[in-house]
Amino acid sequence: MSPELVSILVLVVVFVIATTRSVNMGALAFAAAFGVGTLVADLDADGIFAGFPGDLFVVLVGVTYLFAIARANGTTDWLVHAAVRLVRGRVALIPWVMFALTGALTAIGAVSPAAVAIVAPIALSFATRYAISPLLMGTMVVHGAQAGGFSPISIYGSIVNGIVEREGLPGSEVTLFLASLIANLLIAGVLFALFGGRKLWARGSVPTDGATGEGDAGFADGETPGPGTDATSGTGPATSGATPATPATPATPATPTAPASPTAVAVRPGREAGDTGGTGDTGGTAGIIRLTPTRIATLTALVALVVAVLGFDLDAGLTAVSLAVVLSTAWPDDSRRAVGEIAWSTVLLICGVLTYVGVLEEMGTITWAGEGVGGIGVPLLAAVLLCYIGAVVSAFASSVGIMGALIPLAVPFLAQGEIGAVGMVAALAVSATVVDVSPFSTNGALVLAAAPDVDRERFFRQLMVYGGIVVAAVPALAWLVLVVPGLG
Repeated sequence: MSPELVSILVLVVVFVIATTRSVNMGALAFAAAFGVGTLVADLDADGIFAGFPGDLFVVLVGVTYLFAIARANGTTDWLVHAAVRLVRGRVALIPWVMFALTGALTAIGAVSPAAVAIVAPIALSFATRYAISPLLMGTMVVHGAQAGGFSPISIYGSIVNGIVEREGLPGSEVTLFLASLIANLLIAGVLFALFGGRKLWARGSVPTDGATGEGDAGFADGETPGPGTDATSGTGPATSGATPATPATPATPATPTAPASPTAVAVRPGREAGDTGGTGDTGGTAGIIRLTPTRIATLTALVALVVAVLGFDLDAGLTAVSLAVVLSTAWPDDSRRAVGEIAWSTVLLICGVLTYVGVLEEMGTITWAGEGVGGIGVPLLAAVLLCYIGAVVSAFASSVGIMGALIPLAVPFLAQGEIGAVGMVAALAVSATVVDVSPFSTNGALVLAAAPDVDRERFFRQLMVYGGIVVAAVPALAWLVLVVPGLG
């Protein structure tokens, strides 16, 4: 059995054990990287650690640290209310606002993970507060980033168009951009319909003046009120009193552990009972979140993160850590629990898996698989297999990196003229980037780490299942729509 095949089988075993046993997949992957790297690939420790994603480690830690501080001092609460006011209380529009925002950021030149790192924590805090599916919100953010990711001035677009030009292939910047935009927009529409979008439309508008509760603008985490339903009472008009009205005829007996008041519902980890979402300064008006010096400084830090990443091309992780340290030094009480809220289990999982993928790259497994497909004598079959390799590998590794490897592998059969180069490049681009919703990719990992107050294991499984569906379906559809019509 070849070393490359052994390494792939070990990866399958890691997935099986992690799925059937309560073992962190990252820890398993580190062990697998050590075993395969040492016994099969003859790598020393330096060769194994060459695949450790140090930059992603810092991004995950830095961004979750900074936004943990923002949650602790109530800044994310203020941002959520600002977003509700922006869309005049139509909660159903917020996922699309986040989709458009990340798309705009990547279209004008932001690296996709940087855009997701900026938007995802705010989007998922909103999802938690307004009982929107975190899977819907997180995937809308990622697909939005990929929708704008191949504009002619974007990072991805510039790299892929440069590879095409270097390889002497015919290209179309507009086709590449529109293919990714339309594919991700269609996927987002399907997700919105399947994961609660219709219920969000049916919910209608929520109050935007903050008068219905402690920073929850109408209903508590985990609830899904119907149209016209008041969060505090579940029956009638909103009230600003401290005690909710009693439901007239409850459908089911009350749970003994249910919160007795809106204030109890609003308490989150890192806040004292009675703290209205970190809004100690309400000016005498219940639930209105005001800007305090702490929140103004935190908002300034978030703006500084955006400017540093987009304007000065600074590293998102290092910038976020630096800003978090400044805020922690100035307001230690608000930041005391923030370090504990860093998604350490997610960091272990992602870094372990990507270290093993680095071992696969180091020992040539990925190149071996790509060359095997490229040598197939049937161009149409080779095209769809390359799309699948791009999707599978990209779900764990660099999207642009795998495109940089696969496009040159496609040159021999593209040169035969039987398959259109423009469509093939577009299909590879879509296949290799749309799968970034996988929790093992940078974008998916950021979404997983940024989600507050969720069962992370369950959310991880949801992202993994959804990512698997995307890997299975999208390459075939991209091939069918973009490659098959271009047959010579």
